[in-house]
Amino acid sequence: MKATVDGHTVADSNDLVEVGGYQYFPASAVRLEWLQKTERTPSDLGCPHAVQFYDVVINGTRHRRAAWQYEAPRPSMQQTAHRFGFWENVKVA
Repeated sequence: MKATVDGHTVADSNDLVEVGGYQYFPASAVRLEWLQKTERTPSDLGCPHAVQFYDVVINGTRHRRAAWQYEAPRPSMQQTAHRFGFWENVKVA
């Protein structure tokens, strides 16, 4: 599967984990140079899995909070460790 935005492939892997209807890509399959950490909101800080959102920035176009990673997933989400999820303008197919 691929995660794409504006014709650019942000992540590409067959090693995906699906949780809650979202596909999580291994960090090694993600173009990390296109991700920029966002400031955590109060809602983010309340997440028990230590969620960190990222803007996806390609050629100066910013897709706000379009990617995320759980930095300290609890046992119920452990399978998402070291993986990224995508949404909003990023299409996963």
